[in-house]
Amino acid sequence: MIRDELIARTRQLIDEGDRLEARPSLQALQVWLKLSDELLVAAWGSMDRYHLAWLMVGKSKDVVRGRPMTPTEEHAYVREVAAAKTAALRMSLDAVERQGMPFRGEEGGVARGQGMGQVPSAPEAGSPPESGSPPETDDREKRP
Repeated sequence: MIRDELIARTRQLIDEGDRLEARPSLQALQVWLKLSDELLVAAWGSMDRYHLAWLMVGKSKDVVRGRPMTPTEEHAYVREVAAAKTAALRMSLDAVERQGMPFRGEEGGVARGQGMGQVPSAPEAGSPPESGSPPETDDREKRP
């Protein structure tokens, strides 16, 4: 996935999240959560249960158990979950668009700027330094 594609798809999902808050639909929420989960996993990787619980994304504060939700309760649930997930999508968009952070799906793996990088190999003892390389010095020789 390229950066522009991630930005465009995230914006679409944010717009849909805003629509869900304005016009709640439980069926539309379920589809939107699946699509947004798939995009976030492709971009950032999957989250373990600890992180999901910490974010509380998809968890309503007032869960109805043992009976169907009333239309009012269902609308409130959809609005609450959509608002939380839309906030997570906005953070993802900010990270990619404004902060320019590399993401998992970019360039098929770990993007430039991530990881340990390459460690240059030291020239063998007695070999001349590579052209353009500063000469090696021994700091111990400079101490009094």
